Amino acid sequence: MEKLIITAAICGAEVTKKMNPAVPYTVSEIAEEARRSHDMGASIIHLHVREDDGSPTQDKKRFRACMDAIRKLCPDLIILPSTGGAVGMSAEERLQPTELMPEIATLDCGTFNFGDEVFENTIPMLKTFCDRMKQNGIKPECEVFEKGHIDTALFLRRNGYIDAPTQFNIVLGVPGASNGDVRTLVFMADSLPQDATWCATGVGKTQFEIAAVAMLMGGNVRVGFEDNLYLEKGVLADSNGRLVEKVASIAKILGREIAAPAEARAILNLASRSM
Repeated sequence: MEKLIITAAICGAEVTKKMNPAVPYTVSEIAEEARRSHDMGASIIHLHVREDDGSPTQDKKRFRACMDAIRKLCPDLIILPSTGGAVGMSAEERLQPTELMPEIATLDCGTFNFGDEVFENTIPMLKTFCDRMKQNGIKPECEVFEKGHIDTALFLRRNGYIDAPTQFNIVLGVPGASNGDVRTLVFMADSLPQDATWCATGVGKTQFEIAAVAMLMGGNVRVGFEDNLYLEKGVLADSNGRLVEKVASIAKILGREIAAPAEARAILNLASRSM
C-alpha cells in the first residue's frame, strides 16, 4: 500500500471552546495547532478560520494571516482551505480562500441536511466553484457525505469541471447525512473511480473506527477537532496533535507508513507551488 496521508481538521466552523478549551480561534492558536499536528505526522491541514471571538469567517485576510503563520512554523505543510465555510454563507463569501491560490481546496458535492440546517450546494454553484478552482490551478478535494455526492462529482468530472485523478473525502456521521458505519464506508469507497485517491472522515465517536478501516482499505484519514473533540470516551483531547498521534499509532499497528508532506503531494498529484 502507499504511505498514509493524515489530514488534521484543526478547528472547523461549529465547535467551540465551551465544548473543548483547546479549540483554536486566534491566528497564533491555529498556527500552533497546525504545528502540533505536523509534529505528530499530519501532512495536510484542513483549514477553517475564526475571528478571535470564535465566530466562523471566510474572510480572505484572515485566511492569509493564518496560512502565513502556519507556513512560518511548518513551511512544508499542505494547507487545504475550506470553501464550505459555515451554513448560510453565500457562494462568493465561501470562495474567498481560492483567491490565495492554495494547492488544493474543498468542494462540497451536494446539498444535504446538516443537523437542523440545510447546507446548500446546488449543481450551478458547484460548476462555479469548479471553474474558479480550475482558473486558479487549485485541485478540488470532493467532500462526499452521501453516495449521490459521488455521482455528482463524477458528473462534473465527465463534463470537464473536475480533472482526473480526483481526490475524495468520504465524510460519515454528520447528523442528517450518512451514518458513520463501516458498511457505508465500504460501499462509498467501492463507488469511487479506480484512479481516485481518497480520505475518510468519521465524525464524533466513529472517528478512529472509520480511520482504522480506511487504512486497511488503502485509503487515507482525517482527524481533528472539527470532527471529534475526544481522545477516548469521556476524555477530551488537549490538542489536535494528540488525535493525530493516536491515529498514527493505529497506522503503525496496521503496517501503514506515514507520508511526509512532499510524499503526500506526489500521491495527490498536486501542482507545485512556491512555498
